Amino acid sequence: MFLLNFDSFQLKLSFLLTINSALSCHVYHDPIFPIYGQHVMLHPKKFLDESKSQGNLNLIQSNVIGEGDDHVNKNRRDKIREMMIHAWTGYKKYAWGANELRPVSKKPYNEGIFGKNEIGLTIIDAIDTLYIMGLTNEYEEAKMWIENNFTLEKYQGYFDTFEGNIRLIGSFLSMYGLTQDQMFLEKAKYVVDKILPIFETKTGIPKALIDFNTNSTKNYDYAYGGNSILSQYGSFHLEFSFLSKITGDGTYLNIVEKIRKFLSNSNKSHDLYPIYIDSDDGEWGLKYNSIGSNGDSFYEYLLKSWILSGYEDELSKNMFVSSMKAIQRHLIGTSHGNDLTYLGFLKFGELEPKMDHLSCFAGALFSLAGNTLNNSEYLKLAEKIADTCHASYVKSETGLGPEQFWFLHDPKYHAKAVKFDESRFALRPETIESYFYLYRITKNQTYRDWGWDCVLSLEKYCKTPHGYSGIKNVYDIKSDKDDIQQSFFLAETLKYLYLLYSNDSLLPLNEWVFNTEGHPLPINGEV
Repeated sequence: MFLLNFDSFQLKLSFLLTINSALSCHVYHDPIFPIYGQHVMLHPKKFLDESKSQGNLNLIQSNVIGEGDDHVNKNRRDKIREMMIHAWTGYKKYAWGANELRPVSKKPYNEGIFGKNEIGLTIIDAIDTLYIMGLTNEYEEAKMWIENNFTLEKYQGYFDTFEGNIRLIGSFLSMYGLTQDQMFLEKAKYVVDKILPIFETKTGIPKALIDFNTNSTKNYDYAYGGNSILSQYGSFHLEFSFLSKITGDGTYLNIVEKIRKFLSNSNKSHDLYPIYIDSDDGEWGLKYNSIGSNGDSFYEYLLKSWILSGYEDELSKNMFVSSMKAIQRHLIGTSHGNDLTYLGFLKFGELEPKMDHLSCFAGALFSLAGNTLNNSEYLKLAEKIADTCHASYVKSETGLGPEQFWFLHDPKYHAKAVKFDESRFALRPETIESYFYLYRITKNQTYRDWGWDCVLSLEKYCKTPHGYSGIKNVYDIKSDKDDIQQSFFLAETLKYLYLLYSNDSLLPLNEWVFNTEGHPLPINGEV
């Protein structure tokens, strides 16, 4: 198992600072998974043992987790590290302990998903990226803050359990998988145990929100009929099953398996899962279907749950395969005149020709499905979706993609936002995530080139003196900034960019599964 467990050797990440050119004699080939092209893997324990016996403790990140010798890609990784440091430094200076940063105003942003409760969201979401990049000092200060300061005991108001799961629990479990540090496991279990009352419904399908002071639960007011939302209640499986695996406590796995079994036996329209469901009587709400907002990560977790289980969770696999058939029949459209393939919204049986930026993650999902299920049709679809999302970027004056984009009759408006509030860019990762997966699987240099175009646009239009901000209009090179440095920019966008220019041996896809917030978990719980 690929692990970064330096404690066994009394090593700290402070040794991961410089590049040692003597890597060649410590490279090992792994014949077991010859899936991802010319796959070279490193076995850190053997390398560390040999290095220790030789007295060579000036270990470096590239030797341990597989950075290559290619100067172009090394320079690009270095640039992305600089971006991470810049984002982190601004947050540390002006918003330390708060959830996110306003990089233009130089103050905390505590108006997002967790409100005014300062729980160090950026610290938690970013820590595995810091670790993976070998940013030793930043990682250590993040770890210290989490160990000494993270708590939900003073949390006021309702806590968003979906976001808490993918961002907090997911990050803690990822760090446990990477380091085997019990502190991270304890923090993950602490949060999980606090949200368990949301699952106390007749169907087992959870509510979205919990008040820790009263343990009362409810769904969002904006949800149709007070229903539970597919992408929210369907995105606990990775984290909960992994927690059961590493603790030996089957409680958490039983909770998410109950949800899966209920859904697998439910009556579905078009073999798709509607966005809304009543968690008490199990009745579906409005007949809306989407693999974008409100639906995305449910389908993602079907495939990834099967992979994370060591390819043993047949129910999740079968649900994914049947869903893919339905997605191909009902959610995919093709634009007139330029043949762009898009994922639309199915409303009462009619496909709306509009796509979310969130849906751009499907290039990653479908390519992973194509590779693990040996299905070339899925891979071709992944490439088409990535082409469409890339088109939404290059059709803007900033080279950045809008929040939503349409495919109306006039081809010049294809893959473009129609309304002003659709034209914003919030530092989202989904398109870059697809470039990363597609490069890993196909080795097509195009995806690295497109990723670098994104880096240049981020630097030109989103960088501020104290961090990175989203912009309000991707079609205006002088666009106002939204003054928010989203935590997922550090957790996902920069992580996927960094991985895009790293070798396959850095978090290989046959050993790690990324949750929907970009936090890697080891397959089959082998830590």
